[in-house]
Amino acid sequence: MLNVGLLGAGRIAGVHATAITTNPGSRLVAVSDINADAAAKLAAQYGAEARTTDAILNDPAIDAVLIATSTDTHSDLIERATAAGKAVLCEKPVDLSLERALACQKAVATNGRPVMIGFNRRFDPNFAALKAAADKGEIGKTELLSVTSFDPAPPPVAYIKVSGGLFRDMMIHDFDMANFIMGAAPVSVMAVGTSIVDPGIGAAGDVDTAVVTLTYADGRIAVIKNSRRAVYGYDQRLELLGSVGLLQAQNMLENTVVKSTTAGVTGAKPTYFFLERYMPAYAAEWAAFVAAVNGGAALPVTLADGVAALAMAEAATRSAKSGLPVSLASVLA
Repeated sequence: MLNVGLLGAGRIAGVHATAITTNPGSRLVAVSDINADAAAKLAAQYGAEARTTDAILNDPAIDAVLIATSTDTHSDLIERATAAGKAVLCEKPVDLSLERALACQKAVATNGRPVMIGFNRRFDPNFAALKAAADKGEIGKTELLSVTSFDPAPPPVAYIKVSGGLFRDMMIHDFDMANFIMGAAPVSVMAVGTSIVDPGIGAAGDVDTAVVTLTYADGRIAVIKNSRRAVYGYDQRLELLGSVGLLQAQNMLENTVVKSTTAGVTGAKPTYFFLERYMPAYAAEWAAFVAAVNGGAALPVTLADGVAALAMAEAATRSAKSGLPVSLASVLA
């Protein structure tokens, strides 16, 4: 049984608390948060104790921690938890600073404890099935990947100001998905971003609509499209073109009913947001973490994967500002 401490008590922490407590191989022992009332409420809901972060990290009976705190605390908590001998699953991104994330990666390497980054979309059944089919060679050599990721509505500008920007906060999932599907990181990143959804986002120094082109060493290409607003729902699709065919993962819909009349053919909208869309993926992600830690297997998503995605976000940020492609090697130099 994996005894777990949950660091953070916000919305995403609630999702993780459900995954921890419904997995037969793990037990939620304690919850911490800078908001003590929030920690107490979440802990009580799941039969755990509310403690301080220090108390959780110093408890030798706790085997692992799940970090669901604000991004600017991630690297510090990863380092402290692994130094305390605990396995870690940390929400994305590793940090807002690539330099800090690289330092974290170096520090963790000396601690010898497993660290998994929460790129839950790898565990979505549809995306995982597409990946498996591609790896089996069902469409021949992969050549062109298209990733569509549109949110239903933009977050508050107050959130935008502390998020690290669209490329680090939102598109980082898609950078990791591109690496997952293509089996490698790109050599070059070209980004175009604009703020046309909410002028306040632009005033805060961020973009709300962006397209990024990734170029790989072998000539393959991936295109990522992000928007903070899709009025019809949470649009999450993949399309992978290969030498002998095409693979597509479509949206999850509110229902499968299709109405056909003389007026036309209509169907349901995509599910509204990530909680509705990715709950099974969060559960599968945690199950993979528990299986790896309890069984000693390799983690399916590593700290190195988190650093790679953050490096791509940094390259995209630089490219969007300069209007020029940026090599991944240059941001890691």
